[in-house]
Amino acid sequence: MGELSVTGGPLLLLVLFLVSPARASLRNVTGEVLGPEAWGKVAAFGDFNADKQTDLFIIRGGNELRIFLADLKSTPYFSPKVKLALENQGVVITSVVPGDYNGDSQMDVLLTTIPKGQESPLSIVIYWGQNQTLNANQRFPLNMTYTDEPLIMDFNGDMIPDILGVPTGSSTPVITYGGSLTMTSNLNTSHPMFVPHSHAFIDLTGDFTADLFLTTISSNKDIQFETWENQGGNFSGFTSIVTKPKDAIVVGQSVFADFDGDGQQDHLLPACEDDKCLKSVIYLMKHGSTQWVPVLQNFTNGNTRWAFIPQTSSLTQSFPITLHIGDYNIDGYPDALAILHNTSGSNQQAFLLENVPCKNSTCSRVFEVHWELSDLNQIKDAVVATFFDIYEDGILDIIVLSKGSSNDNSIHILQNNFEADAYFVKVIVLSGICSNDCPQQVKPFGVNQPGPYIMYTTVDANGYLKNASAGQLSQSAHMALQLPYNVLGLGRSANFLDHLYVGIPRPPGERQTRRQEWTAIIPNSQLIVIPYPNQQPKSWSAKLYLTPSNIVLLTAIALIGVCVFILAIIGILHWQEKKADDREKRQEAHRFHFDAM
Repeated sequence: MGELSVTGGPLLLLVLFLVSPARASLRNVTGEVLGPEAWGKVAAFGDFNADKQTDLFIIRGGNELRIFLADLKSTPYFSPKVKLALENQGVVITSVVPGDYNGDSQMDVLLTTIPKGQESPLSIVIYWGQNQTLNANQRFPLNMTYTDEPLIMDFNGDMIPDILGVPTGSSTPVITYGGSLTMTSNLNTSHPMFVPHSHAFIDLTGDFTADLFLTTISSNKDIQFETWENQGGNFSGFTSIVTKPKDAIVVGQSVFADFDGDGQQDHLLPACEDDKCLKSVIYLMKHGSTQWVPVLQNFTNGNTRWAFIPQTSSLTQSFPITLHIGDYNIDGYPDALAILHNTSGSNQQAFLLENVPCKNSTCSRVFEVHWELSDLNQIKDAVVATFFDIYEDGILDIIVLSKGSSNDNSIHILQNNFEADAYFVKVIVLSGICSNDCPQQVKPFGVNQPGPYIMYTTVDANGYLKNASAGQLSQSAHMALQLPYNVLGLGRSANFLDHLYVGIPRPPGERQTRRQEWTAIIPNSQLIVIPYPNQQPKSWSAKLYLTPSNIVLLTAIALIGVCVFILAIIGILHWQEKKADDREKRQEAHRFHFDAM
């Protein structure tokens, strides 16, 4: 992989390309990617075999997990190479969270299960990864059951994922620490957790250390949001608390994104302003604010009103109202995917919500629904839609799950054929528990590390300062379907990134943040950050992989064309000069002949 950069020149073709409008279209590539295996519930993403290609974790039949490994040389692109069938046929898998839970730099798999036909209690079992395989006999069941799916986070900053959940019969969350998985501690909260929760582990204060965000219930039974700031590596209690929007009756899952590209994480909340969800809205609370601002209220297309789908009492048969975030057009502003239903009919579809500038001075940016994306509109009875970089080219594609003919879902994969050659940087942060000396000579790539925080600063094509930020694997419950990497759009500016910052969680009592900076990062590149040793940021390393963009071919063609044109001119001039030389020689020869006479 490589990249060619051109910073000027009167190349008409190149100029026309750069000023042409950006367009995006979708192409259904399900057959190319999954072949006849396009069924089941896509539950998670991760690089299980540590080959730097992201694999799919798919639940089938309720109690079977299949891991589809990516292989550029195979057809179809994903093949079901790892199978884990639960011995207990009386349970149903509700979620899958890959991660390195024992610190051996090999990916393990955490499953949550419930008894068939019931909503609780929820059990957690971890299957140990060994040499890129899973064995049903090599597992570790946690010795308690839970009321809701857990949040996977790094509470003690040792870069081994921990498990936060509320045990059955209790209202106090318990942290089970990764590594031994036997040591636990209570999180001293004064409010019960809301179910289904949308907890998050992400930096909300701008210090590059992940904070803890909790969805709780206030004393008057109202939904509220608590931020537990990491202060010196400790979570001693909530530092701020915000109630839901006063007009919101039904509240969906909170998600976090740098909505307006200022380098800080903002809080997005899908909600309904009536109990039947006929009037839907998406609220935004900017970093540092306590005011909810609607960023999407118009869900009407022509004479048809669309709206969010409220979750039924069955947590296993339906999904909470969720936005899945990703920069679809690589402009540096995160877009979203949402499932909406026709309020006057029975159809429900996935829609792309594009992040666009606000048309008036009262706001900065808003969401705008793309009602006409043909391949997306053709998928009926959609239940989940999320972003995924299928071919590892830095352009986010779309995966949609729809209701299938049986209990399993149908899987649809749509490739994003983005025509404008915008730029990006793709960043994945590993655990840094080891680097080149990992146990059993394993490669440290497939670990799915929660908690790292990334931010860049650069200058856009107009000379203005531009930055953006993202958290890695900040949420893990209720089909969060977050990617183990972050794709940060740079827009159509091919400038180097002036600064790229990466921060990781720190252990209790450590006052200094664990953060490192890299400069002059080439656009259209993938950066794999290895924070080893964790406590010495200056020793961290980064592996840079370049992804050629379409402009490389265009520039090469333009350059070759110019060279051929110049060579043709040189050839013509040389031929004319040679003719003139021959004419002059003949004249000289003729003049010499008459002088001799």
